[in-house]
Amino acid sequence: MTTPHSSHSDEGQQEHLNVRPTESGIEGLDSLTFEVIEREVSDGNPVVSRGVYLAPNLITTLSLLSGFFSILSSMQGEFYKASLAIFLSAILDGADGRVARLLNAQSPFGEQYDSLADMLAFGVAPAILIYSFTLQPLGRVGIACAFVFTACAAFRLARFNVQIGEVDKKFFVGLASPLAAILVTSSVMVAIDHDYWIGKYDTHIMITGAIWVVICGLLMVSNLKYYSFKEFDKKKVPFVALIIGVLIMAIVFYDIPVGILAIGVIYALSGIFSTLKAKMSH
Repeated sequence: MTTPHSSHSDEGQQEHLNVRPTESGIEGLDSLTFEVIEREVSDGNPVVSRGVYLAPNLITTLSLLSGFFSILSSMQGEFYKASLAIFLSAILDGADGRVARLLNAQSPFGEQYDSLADMLAFGVAPAILIYSFTLQPLGRVGIACAFVFTACAAFRLARFNVQIGEVDKKFFVGLASPLAAILVTSSVMVAIDHDYWIGKYDTHIMITGAIWVVICGLLMVSNLKYYSFKEFDKKKVPFVALIIGVLIMAIVFYDIPVGILAIGVIYALSGIFSTLKAKMSH
């Protein structure tokens, strides 16, 4: 039983949020038309908005498409093409967030959609790539190792979603899923480019691949802190940093997969060393 005051308050809240209940729930959801209705805050007041922001979500869709294309390519044995598709997904994943911030087009739908696209492109696609490339002859062990990577990517993304706004934006807690995917992908590309001394189904290569994909997965769910570079472009650095950047680019362009893999390994190790240094200082 409600009091007149509570009834008036409910009606006022519904009017303020522009939500009108129907027999099926909220108006706009009672038809076959797909619609997104979100509660947002505008000028400090909660409002209901309809629709999605076009530009960032289209970029996210392209990232999702690249991940899907990578899976199809891996299943067809086109491993280099599958690897390039994952790299494209990583580039697009970095672009959609920047576009959303630039256009002030951030939304809960965009965050969840981006996370789901990341799961496919950086959790499923790399696992299928390395499994198809070298882990398949290991049977159940190969399946288990590839699945560890996929599961860890899911755990990493879920943890990131619930910790949004509660962690320091300067750092990632655990290796970011796109970076873990690049570690796996670049290692496959190196193996393809240097197949004259790296055999596709050599026993030591299969074992190394199995261990490597598990390590990359575990780094995602670790508590190691990695510098995010999100505020790097807002600060000035010594001029020598530009020279170092040019030298790194030259090394990478000499052998792109090897250079990317080397930089990725150094970055992955940086989280371990920084964490050990912090513990020793205490």
